[in-house]
Amino acid sequence: MPDLPSSARVVIIGGGIVGCSVAYHLGKMGWTDVILLERNRLTSGSTWHAAGLVGQLRSSASITQLLGESVDLYKRLEAETGLATGWKMNGGLRLACNQDRWTEVKRQATTAKSFGLDMQLLTPKEAQELWPLMEIGEVVGAAFLPTDGQANPSDIAQALARGARMGGVTIAEQVPVTGIEVVDGAVVAVVTDQGRIACEKLVICAGLWSRQVGKLAGVNIPLVPVQHQYIVTEPIQGVPRNLPTLRDPDRLTYYKEEVGGLVAGGYEPNPIPWAERGIPEGFHFSLLEENWDHFEPIMQLMLGRVPALETAGIKQLINGPESFTPDGNFILGPAPEVKGVYVGAGFNAFGIASGGGAGMALAEWVATGAPPFDLWPVDIRRFGSNHRGEGWVRTRTLEAYGRHYTMAWPSEEFDSGRPLRRSPLYERLKESGAVFGEKLGWERANWFAAPGEEARDRYSFERPNWFEAVGREHTACRERVALFDQTSFAKYLVEGKDAEAALSFLCANNIARPPGALTYTQLLNARGGIECDLTVARLSEDRFYIVTGTGFATHDAHWIASNIPAGLDARLSDVTSSRAVLSLFGPRARDVLAACTPDDVSNAAFPFATCRTISIAGAPVLALRITYVGELGWELHVPTEYTATVFEALLAAGAPHGLSLAGYRAIETLRLEKGYRAWGAEIGPDHSPLVAGLGWAVKLKSDVPFLGRDALEVQKAKPLPRLLAGFTVDPAIVLLGRETIFRDGRRAGWLASGGFGHTLGKSIGYGYVRDPGGVDADYVRAGSYELEVAGERVPATVFLAPLYDPKMERVKA
Repeated sequence: MPDLPSSARVVIIGGGIVGCSVAYHLGKMGWTDVILLERNRLTSGSTWHAAGLVGQLRSSASITQLLGESVDLYKRLEAETGLATGWKMNGGLRLACNQDRWTEVKRQATTAKSFGLDMQLLTPKEAQELWPLMEIGEVVGAAFLPTDGQANPSDIAQALARGARMGGVTIAEQVPVTGIEVVDGAVVAVVTDQGRIACEKLVICAGLWSRQVGKLAGVNIPLVPVQHQYIVTEPIQGVPRNLPTLRDPDRLTYYKEEVGGLVAGGYEPNPIPWAERGIPEGFHFSLLEENWDHFEPIMQLMLGRVPALETAGIKQLINGPESFTPDGNFILGPAPEVKGVYVGAGFNAFGIASGGGAGMALAEWVATGAPPFDLWPVDIRRFGSNHRGEGWVRTRTLEAYGRHYTMAWPSEEFDSGRPLRRSPLYERLKESGAVFGEKLGWERANWFAAPGEEARDRYSFERPNWFEAVGREHTACRERVALFDQTSFAKYLVEGKDAEAALSFLCANNIARPPGALTYTQLLNARGGIECDLTVARLSEDRFYIVTGTGFATHDAHWIASNIPAGLDARLSDVTSSRAVLSLFGPRARDVLAACTPDDVSNAAFPFATCRTISIAGAPVLALRITYVGELGWELHVPTEYTATVFEALLAAGAPHGLSLAGYRAIETLRLEKGYRAWGAEIGPDHSPLVAGLGWAVKLKSDVPFLGRDALEVQKAKPLPRLLAGFTVDPAIVLLGRETIFRDGRRAGWLASGGFGHTLGKSIGYGYVRDPGGVDADYVRAGSYELEVAGERVPATVFLAPLYDPKMERVKA
């Protein structure tokens, strides 16, 4: 046991596969002043009893890339460290047993192709030739990914630990952490039962214990332990050592070969939580009591697929708790509450598949302050205040566990833990037929059912049951006027004598304009990628009001607060709960607004991209003249206590003009027609404004320095590697995003988003056209395009200018 140092540049807590992977990769980067602390022995938490399947395909290109990094690492790790890893690239099969699942699998295969993976579609008989033990009576088809595989979890972790030591990293076992010291919002030390270690950075990779370790630092890590069971059999005749892993989602089960037998488990719809009052002391290399009654339904599903299990000897039913998260994705990145704290946890029983790549990404994040690529789907900052309540987190997490192998329907919503955060208008909207979705705990009207229509979602890979209703709302906004409740917007104030200087440095567009100005802008990282996409309203010389998307509340606040230059007097405060937002959009929006305010809302008095406080039915309302749907309109930011009064006034004034209530799904169809970008879809940290077609919103022509400017200057001087383009296809084709783009018969990218434009009557998608030799508008227009949709190529028409763009006359009139 090494003597503990009094200080280290980085302290890692947790000796499972992820902590060992972070240590390994930091060592590879030359960071030797690093110590990993394990409270017991390496792998003693949940790594040692993990099933060890390594699959790669996810719905995000970045996460698929990260899982591919795991495979690349596991291929070479044994040769590098001299320790066996049990790595086998034996491929992975995924079955489909009904037509909906087959559609899902075909779309997954298209996604795989988009992301550069060779996922092959097989007939049931071809699948059986790869996996002879299975019955295929109801199998419709299968997909095979040759580069998937399996590993021995403990061996992989031990090999990573040896590699970390070879790189100069210290690993100390039997060292429980008892405290974490935070001073002025930054971590300064870790306290153990053997002494204090001062540190610059702390990485929490404590698996099941991560939530309680995070609490020591005041950091929220929303995960909970859930019981997860699988069987290990004796050798079974006919099980070859190169048998592919098998996932049978319609039977909720998975299988892998082990020493001539099988490891087989599943994700039951009624999971059992564990350690609701805290993890027992001394839980090391420990399992829970076998629960055959609970496992029996899974076992019955297995027997229908693999009859040989009926006579196989069962070595053990392993019941080991795993950490799961409320959305089924793992957790990486900088904790927003405390500077210098990073998290890698909540791996939802696929920590072995993720461990190599997640450790690489988190190590780079720690070392450089930025991830290697966009990791938003797993970023800890995707969570919000609703994720602080452990009861709520557990309820939602159990639902996510139960959905692990269920159909991943387009636009599917979670049901549990609702309603939680509600607009003041929630009941009124519900009475009006609202069908709600949820984001960051907020209930938001997705669409409105007319009398006689079923007010609930019916999911489908074809046109869903809300298609016509959304079309009505879309048309109302285009032809008359629509009212949207967007109260869930995140809202912030930046105040102080240096507020303008701070925001001028952070914002790519020019916010140094007079009070009353409203600016759409991106906030960039040092690589020129888009970290935030928001609007900034200048209220006074030293006061700015910022509005951003609901789901980005934590991320954007953390980005702004972390990047305000040192020494400036500029303070960020969250005012989300103080104001509701009613968005009034459509060609008759001014007529409605003018009927319920004494203030002049003419174009001359209230031009586009400005903000003013006006009176509506006696309420003081901050009105922002802006649109995300391509129509004349205002966002009306209303003090919460006045919300019902303003809503009623707008309804009454709107009745003669055919005002309709509308929801978020109509906003999506409207913005697709207009070509407005969405962060997390078409734009994000890996995409600059130049490649996204947003160069017009960047102040490069000025001499004002701003974060990311240098990178944009370099990028502007070279051919662009990709350019965002839009595509339309036959209206009968359903575009969902991640369809493959083919240019002149060659793969050129994938769609970031897809949907339908009801005004145009077309299916619309957006994606980046890529070419290492450079891409410009002429290159994009010169190509002939197809999109691959669920395995079928369909002709596509490319466009760069907005499909719906009345020259902004309506918007700016």
